[in-house]
Amino acid sequence: MDREKMPGIDRDFGDMGEIEELLADEEPCEDREQPEGRETSEYGEEPEGGRLSGWIPESLLKTGLVRPSDGLLAAFFVPVIILVVIFAQRGIFPFGEESYLRTDMYHQYAPFFSEFRHKLTTGGSLLYSWDIGMGVNFAALYAYYLASPVNWLVALCPQGLVIEFMTYMIVLKTGLCGLSFAWYLQKHNRVDRFGAGYFGVFYALSGYMAAYSWNIMWLDCILLFPLIMLGLERLVHEKKGYFYCIMLGLSILSNYYISIMICMFMVLYFICLLFLEGRKGWKDYAVITFQFAGYSLLAGALSAAVLLPEIAALKATASGDFNFPKAFEMYFPIFDMLARHIANVEPEIGLGHWPNIYCGVAIFPLFLLYLANNRIPLKEKIVYCGLLLLFFASFSINVFNFVWHGFHYPNSLPCRQSFIYIFLMLALCFRAYLFLEQTPKKHIAMAFWGSVCYILLAQKLVTGEDYHFAVFYVAILFLAAYTGLMYYYQNPRCLGTLAALLTLAATAVEAAVNTTVTSVTITSREAYVKDNEDVRLLTGNLREYGEFYRIDKTNARTKNDGAWMNFPSVSLFSSVASADMTEFFKRMGCEGSTNAYSIMGSTPFVDSLLGIRYALCEGKQENTRRSLNSFSGETYLYENPYTLPVGFMMPDIIADGWHLDLANPIDVQNEFASLLGAPDLLVYVPGEESGETFHFTAAHDGEYYIYIGNRQVRTIRLTIGEKTDTIENVKRGFLIETGWLKAGETVRVENKDGPEILDAGAYLFKEDGLAAVYEKLNQNPFVTEEWEDTLLRGSVDAGQGGVLFFSVPYDAGWEIRVDGEEAPARKMLDAFMGVELTEGMHSVEMSYRPKGLWQGVVISAGALAWAVLIAVFGRAKKYKRRDERTAGGGGRLSENSKDGKFSPTNNEKTGINCQYISHFNAENCNENGIESHQLLVFGQSGGGRLRQAADPTEPRSRSVKSAAGTKLEKTPLSAGGFQWGSLRIRCLAQAVFSAGLCLIVCCFWKIFSMACCFKKAGSRA
Repeated sequence: MDREKMPGIDRDFGDMGEIEELLADEEPCEDREQPEGRETSEYGEEPEGGRLSGWIPESLLKTGLVRPSDGLLAAFFVPVIILVVIFAQRGIFPFGEESYLRTDMYHQYAPFFSEFRHKLTTGGSLLYSWDIGMGVNFAALYAYYLASPVNWLVALCPQGLVIEFMTYMIVLKTGLCGLSFAWYLQKHNRVDRFGAGYFGVFYALSGYMAAYSWNIMWLDCILLFPLIMLGLERLVHEKKGYFYCIMLGLSILSNYYISIMICMFMVLYFICLLFLEGRKGWKDYAVITFQFAGYSLLAGALSAAVLLPEIAALKATASGDFNFPKAFEMYFPIFDMLARHIANVEPEIGLGHWPNIYCGVAIFPLFLLYLANNRIPLKEKIVYCGLLLLFFASFSINVFNFVWHGFHYPNSLPCRQSFIYIFLMLALCFRAYLFLEQTPKKHIAMAFWGSVCYILLAQKLVTGEDYHFAVFYVAILFLAAYTGLMYYYQNPRCLGTLAALLTLAATAVEAAVNTTVTSVTITSREAYVKDNEDVRLLTGNLREYGEFYRIDKTNARTKNDGAWMNFPSVSLFSSVASADMTEFFKRMGCEGSTNAYSIMGSTPFVDSLLGIRYALCEGKQENTRRSLNSFSGETYLYENPYTLPVGFMMPDIIADGWHLDLANPIDVQNEFASLLGAPDLLVYVPGEESGETFHFTAAHDGEYYIYIGNRQVRTIRLTIGEKTDTIENVKRGFLIETGWLKAGETVRVENKDGPEILDAGAYLFKEDGLAAVYEKLNQNPFVTEEWEDTLLRGSVDAGQGGVLFFSVPYDAGWEIRVDGEEAPARKMLDAFMGVELTEGMHSVEMSYRPKGLWQGVVISAGALAWAVLIAVFGRAKKYKRRDERTAGGGGRLSENSKDGKFSPTNNEKTGINCQYISHFNAENCNENGIESHQLLVFGQSGGGRLRQAADPTEPRSRSVKSAAGTKLEKTPLSAGGFQWGSLRIRCLAQAVFSAGLCLIVCCFWKIFSMACCFKKAGSRA
């Protein structure tokens, strides 16, 4: 059977596993006779149709200038060089003072990487962190954002280069994406072709990467996906699932969220492979399905130590809600989606639903050529086109979109599974590329003009700001260039070196232009790190005082500044943010959203309640309430008076009678004071409202706040004297801080969104009210004796007994011991930790261990031991087979005569190639004295499973088929020690595998029972 007529699914991996080891030390048979009509290159393999199918002529190969394996190098280095050149052009550090920080990389990833590095270099715990969100489960945050094994290298990075570590790790991973995809194409199609590098470049610099390359936590999954696909194909075709298991497990470990989509597709693709494979009998289907399920479960179990704490944490987030769509809805037609394949189209990263699926305009004609190629089986076309259609539906239909994103609608960053579609599209186009030499010129012409017609129709029918008029002209220009190259390759006078360089240049230029136009936005690195050293200097020694404290940075750049500069803070922006904490902050008049809560809008009372002892300010402040602690450069550290300790005895009237659900947060705070018999904390200040504006004049020196009741107002302009500021997201309901005002100053607020009224009111904070509240609550304080990442120990005089309140976010991972005895935790104010105490003095200790961690560690350890056991058994079995074959003088031979003699020639009928003969030199190949019981026969040329022929005296026998399906004479099965030993090993391995699978299934049942209420979160990263 000609190789180009075989289906695209690789049925064996000829240069993988034991085949490579058996052939590694052998000299090729150079003097063998070649069949007519076939020619082989000096590398010992068929050129598959000549120079065009490889796009590298044999004459070029002989020069040594370009080798087929260089395609892998091109797939890696071309994207890397393109990104580095763009970085240099944009002035990204070290080429300038800009940075690649954008979107969540700016607000989340950089701070979390900094906190991770800080913990690694100082020996801090990876289980909990006080530096963000008043205290968070760092194990869950690590699982969501930092779990990639390569991130541990940040410990070797200097503190001032964390941004550059992330930036150039993105560059490296982008190159590795191209390399892994090009390697997949070569292994999947069983070819060694330079042209795989072109497709690797487009995979690495696709529209998906242009839109989301800054999302560093996803890149490991994009990189590993081709390897997972290769592993699954090997599992189905060879029943070898170890590689699949390890790659999938590594993907789940690196980022569970994108791995959800990969796992869903693995189920679909496994079914497709079974359909294409055409196995015989239900037992065969049952065995391979059992293996697929077992290796998949083992991959998940390997990551249980990371997954279980993450699941427990996500159950407490706002993203855990589950609202399945009640009706089908289509966002846009397929015709419009196809236009997203055009280069230089602005990527979608907002709340729109458009997929980012650009992967080179050459896919337009190549896909048409794929459909028209009659050498590619129809079954294959149906399966792969069906998968593409499924992805189109998942992009444009709300229900499928909901399912693909872990049963959750994404909060911006749409179509996060589109990298799988890009993978499939490029894989199909590579199949068409392999047949280009046999493709008639008229088919190439028709594909070109069909593609041009679509581009022209898209220019007319597809509208939107994302499509600049020039993108259509550029697309046609590149289509013409690729078509010209196709014709040039079919020219007998084609110069190989020139052709290869032109093709690589066209690919690189198109990918570079698209990346330059649609990606690599920049922000000021200087502004991001401006005050970092001053802040670290001011906050670095505060723990020496021994008291628990938190810090508010008034000029914060992100909500995670505490993590970025490593000081205990209050605000948090993360997908693992507690929904209860968010709700509490909103009720207190602070900013809160789905994945974040912030100190913005905080009053001195809130600062006191939450233990915010210090404030970092830019420049010297006039606020007389605070006292200056120290300063460095333009950064000043102030200390707040009336700061409550981390724990104190809370009166029952507050614990049970404080109404947090009042409409106005001013009323909520004043009611707290009222329950304690203290004066109001905030008093109303008269003001005037006229349409969309509101203004008032300060009657006394002090801190003023404005509350806007109209939730439709999104953005306001705040003017104080000659200073004007714009405040966004006002609809979240937080208090507007005016800062310290002097008597007589006028404040003006204007609605920037339109003529809607503000429904605004102004309030003055009263320090005497705060003093009275502080005096009441600080009568029985918790005295901190020890404060570490996962430990808080101290003592308290409980007086007559009651509830000890801790300003620590409630987490089931905290364990409380009172006087050495474990005591049940109580959830206070729907968000905080607390514990009931009897009268008198008590020693109280809080220790933290994330919920699910211990179970996850046990499961992962068991799975790891099981994976090692499988590897050891498999390796021992393989070595024993190889030793037996070597002892028997076995090798790969082709049966080429009717009298039982063998020759080293390639056999057209059986498809056996003499280049794979092992343990025989050319002289041995020409001898005919080989006994039949020494023969090793195999299923397909180029890498089928080796089998030892039998002793002819053994009565049991079975038939063997060649690659072409020709039935060879039956060869008896040996009853020797090797066969029985192999059988014993195989039976033992299967028994151990079955027992281990049962254990893993039981462990996963435990996981699912723990997460029965958990709904997979697909929130914005």
